[in-house]
Amino acid sequence: QVQLVESGGGLVQPGGSLRLSCAASGSIFVIFGWYRQAPGKQRELVGDITDVGSTNYADSVKGRFTISRDNAKNTVYLQMNSLKPEDTAVYYCYARTFLRSDYWGQGTQVTVSS
Repeated sequence: QVQLVESGGGLVQPGGSLRLSCAASGSIFVIFGWYRQAPGKQRELVGDITDVGSTNYADSVKGRFTISRDNAKNTVYLQMNSLKPEDTAVYYCYARTFLRSDYWGQGTQVTVSS
């Protein structure tokens, strides 16, 4: 059974940092990604990382967010720096297997506010 368990969300002041983690189990994953959904908006890609470490980021987070993965632990991280109020959203971990099956975490709330 595939499971994605996220952690690390919370409340942070503008300009602050947070690190999200997503621990995956139950399969081998080719791609990990992070999406987010703000109230009243569609879910959008934040960034993703392949099994060989190639990364892709949304323009809105380039230079501020970094995705990394530990293949031995089947875990992906999202380091978020210089956070802005517009980064407030529920952040979802995403994973794709070699068989192109997609899985989602339960989501973790990130709130950027003073």
